[in-house]
Amino acid sequence: MKTYRVDLEPIGRRAEVEAGKTLLDAARLAGVELVALCGGIGVCGGCRVRLAKGTLSQPTQNEVDSLDEEDLANGYRLACQAVPQSDVKIDIPPESLTMAQRLQVEGKDIEIQLDEIVKPINLQPPIPDLDDLRADTTRLKTVAAGKGIDSLEFEIPVLGELSNQLRAQDWKVRLALRGNRVVGAVTLEEPLLGLAVDIGTTKVAGYLIDLGTGETLAKTGVMNPQIGYGEDVVSRISYCNEHTGGRKLLQQKLVDVLNRMVEDLCTRTGARREQVVEAVLVGNTVMHHLLAGLPVRQLGSSPYVPAVAEAMDFLAREVGLHLSPGAHIYLPPNIAGFVGADHVSMVLASEIWNTDQTVIALDIGTNTEITLARSGKILCCSCASGPAFEGAHIKDGMRAAPGAIEKIQFIGGEFQYQTIVQRPPVGICGSGILDAAATLLDAGVLDSIGRLRKDAPSVRGEGGKAEFVLVPAEDTGHGRDIVVTRKDINEIQLAKGAIRAGIEILLDEAGLTAEDLDRIIVAGAFGTYLDVRSAIRIGMLPDISLDRFSQIGNAAGMGAKQMLVSAARRREASRIAQREQYIELSTHQRFSKIYMKCLSF
Repeated sequence: MKTYRVDLEPIGRRAEVEAGKTLLDAARLAGVELVALCGGIGVCGGCRVRLAKGTLSQPTQNEVDSLDEEDLANGYRLACQAVPQSDVKIDIPPESLTMAQRLQVEGKDIEIQLDEIVKPINLQPPIPDLDDLRADTTRLKTVAAGKGIDSLEFEIPVLGELSNQLRAQDWKVRLALRGNRVVGAVTLEEPLLGLAVDIGTTKVAGYLIDLGTGETLAKTGVMNPQIGYGEDVVSRISYCNEHTGGRKLLQQKLVDVLNRMVEDLCTRTGARREQVVEAVLVGNTVMHHLLAGLPVRQLGSSPYVPAVAEAMDFLAREVGLHLSPGAHIYLPPNIAGFVGADHVSMVLASEIWNTDQTVIALDIGTNTEITLARSGKILCCSCASGPAFEGAHIKDGMRAAPGAIEKIQFIGGEFQYQTIVQRPPVGICGSGILDAAATLLDAGVLDSIGRLRKDAPSVRGEGGKAEFVLVPAEDTGHGRDIVVTRKDINEIQLAKGAIRAGIEILLDEAGLTAEDLDRIIVAGAFGTYLDVRSAIRIGMLPDISLDRFSQIGNAAGMGAKQMLVSAARRREASRIAQREQYIELSTHQRFSKIYMKCLSF
């Protein structure tokens, strides 16, 4: 019978379903739990998904009743009603999932001295009457001048609300001053807040910060909704190039999820979004450009030049981010086409720019950025490591969600595994597939060039179709074998080879070897959960003593938090961007040779 492939994003799972089966059938087959309170008869509307690619059956009457015309026009369907007519890719909104994904928001924080960008001033101007007809702003300026603040200026969006606020608050107000400009107004009891965000290609991490104390009040992580339009930055650039309005659509998708994030953070803390008077957002150069509405076409072809490298500062409302009416967004500087503000932020937070040691710092993700710092000199490069470490392009790969195998060990002649929240296994996430390669090497099932031994236990098939049965069907959560294929191993080789080649090029440029390194810092969501021993075993990281490795979590997010509360840290970030010497690997004369060598185990 004819079958169709269904890719389920952002979970990163996929399934082959027979013709006539629904998207809900595909989700269940892949172990992806969608909301289906009605049991899949099409009346609850819980399994709402969006068609990103491919063809589905025409909407049923139940879908017409449950979804409005705009949703249908934008490709939204009910998974229990929609039947694939070709291979399809589906984008699942968070509200349609019953299981949460693990999203890395933690990081190694350091204490820094506050150097406020936005400062509060409490004012109580005289109440107007028939003998005092001065304008509201004139009254505030006069009182502010008495406190040593001259030439008070007001952002026009703030003026739209200020007069009503003064009268509702009995003429007592706390103004948010950015220099001498008023960017917000709250009650005397309300603290001024800031938003720090790390916009990853796959995940978005957000932090709500008290600007007066630097305290993190709440934090959250969500999937980047742009995944439905491309797993990596190159495919998203292609989407923008090939679709009229594509760039605007990807910007809107990102802004929408940021607005939901702000609403969630404020709800959890009892704050109002009007208290959020400043935001610092970091991301790679493509994420940066898409947020700011800048062109990305030039980032997709040599010489990969960004539209803007300098720091940017603009009103949040200019891109549709709903904060205080006069709140600003600060975007730190970029370094190159594929090394962006997020890497600058990571270097800032890790403090490697300010050390006498020889240090390499990696931010591992769909795109991996690497910096080598030594004696005040900073070299950096970018590696196209691909989405394999997010579970993509792996036969039974998935994102880090409940039921994903995240750790594997070979103990006493047996393969032992651990899943996220101890659910029955339904797939393998990035850290698990890396462990799988390492343990298969330890067990002698895998050779140094990535071939599965056909005579090894649990290996079936031969050559390029060989696969290792990691978990038999009777032990899984979906009743199918979970396997590691020869192609999966190849994906890991490509990813780890690119990262190791980047490290070796930087060491070569500095005239060093791995033994000269005092520290290797591993940052990023994937870097938090990977087993360093496994990464060394497969050759992704240099084979040096484990005590020289540090895993510091979401350092880009930590750097964004620092720049939110400190003007001095913003200045330091700009200096870091200027000092970083970028090496373009695609044109480096030795890259191809080193890369090919790094593919083997």
